Amino acid sequence: MEMLLDYFPVSLTPVEAVGLIIFSYFTSAVTATVGIGGGVMMLMAMASIMPIISVIPVHGAVQMGSNGGRAWLMRDHLNWKIFIYFFVGSLVGAAIASQVVIALPKDILRLVLGVFVLWIVWGPKPEKRNVNPKSFIPIGIGTTFASMFVGATGLLIGAFMAPKILGKMTAVSTHAICGMLQHGLKIVVFGLLGFAFSEWLFLILAMVGTGFLGTFTGRFILEKIPEKVFVILFKSVLTLLSARLIYLASVELWVK
Repeated sequence: MEMLLDYFPVSLTPVEAVGLIIFSYFTSAVTATVGIGGGVMMLMAMASIMPIISVIPVHGAVQMGSNGGRAWLMRDHLNWKIFIYFFVGSLVGAAIASQVVIALPKDILRLVLGVFVLWIVWGPKPEKRNVNPKSFIPIGIGTTFASMFVGATGLLIGAFMAPKILGKMTAVSTHAICGMLQHGLKIVVFGLLGFAFSEWLFLILAMVGTGFLGTFTGRFILEKIPEKVFVILFKSVLTLLSARLIYLASVELWVK
């Protein structure tokens, strides 16, 4: 046991590291059940105990593995057209973000994201709303760019998945593969910028492993949830997470 603890980052205590590994199980179960939410929960936990410079790249690596496992388990439900267009947009968004030297004001970005998601979820919509796969090019650009600065933008991607139209299984699985791509590109960008992933590799792999187990639990729950109940949960989680973003941004901006 002591030998395993030697592989954890020196900036974390063994209790903190093991706590993150266990928490990864629960956050993955939440995301697999409701479609979103686990990534933000994990980001909050990491930000409370990890060096701030490590939070976004390490969170991205863990989320890539977690989303990848969820996408694989639910691969029969994937909407490949949406993913392909999202892939194109994400490449552009990552390329732009890698060239940005001065960080954007994070609180302004949080505020905009929170308000925009609330509008997407609760704003007026046409009676016959279609999910146009081509619209995921700009969605990919915007969310991938924002992800480099705020870490978790899964709630923003989720706002466009429309489970009422796509179905709950397709919405969750397609959201997962888009998230896997986005976080994978984040790893590439931060790697090119010189972040040392090797120090965090053991912790990342352990968290991905428990996250995969959590996905099994969440997938079982998802299959048992009626479609109408899922849509209510989906919108509720989006609303709560958006409200949190707006609250945090407002507090920080007010203090400044």
